[in-house]
Amino acid sequence: MQTPRTTPSRSAKRAHYEAETIYSILDEALYCTISYAIDGQPGSIPTAYARVGNRLLIHGSVGSHFIREVEKGIPVCISVTLLDGLVLAKSGFSHSVNYRSVIIFATAEKVEDYDQKVEALMLITNKLIPERWVDLRKETESEIRKTTVLSFSLDEASAKIRTGGPNDEPEDRELPIWSGVIPLETVRRAAIPDESSVALPLPPYL
Repeated sequence: MQTPRTTPSRSAKRAHYEAETIYSILDEALYCTISYAIDGQPGSIPTAYARVGNRLLIHGSVGSHFIREVEKGIPVCISVTLLDGLVLAKSGFSHSVNYRSVIIFATAEKVEDYDQKVEALMLITNKLIPERWVDLRKETESEIRKTTVLSFSLDEASAKIRTGGPNDEPEDRELPIWSGVIPLETVRRAAIPDESSVALPLPPYL
């Protein structure tokens, strides 16, 4: 949704407000950063998450100061960024990056229902490692009691995207300096077993 807070002050043409665009970025990224202020002091926490419909789910220890403060409903800003390339221009001033990002303004809602908490933990786990949850030993009631799950609405969210090559100044374009794009991507490499798993077969999903 476009609001004064989700409208960028620079490069507004790169902003996107369609749910499909926002969802696709959130579904690809592996973690978000939650920024907040407590007693006038700013803070920022990177954390894993999962998206379910128009909501974002995170989890944390019931003893976490960050979690205990955010669950009170203080306003937060949640950000996600995927870097797609380094954009090299002919001047340092014109260098840039290609990226896809999402900014969300929201307040937390605490998930109280036991089964919904378990489902949220499953979704977060499977987002990071698809199909992993089914292999794990069953969670205990104690583990669930020690875990807080928070839910955030995506109603006030926007995406910002940059693609393409450098935007050199006209007078720089003929300079004999290489310019272009260096693509970037996140790659999952071969799994490395710990000592207790060396003799075990690698699960197909890994």
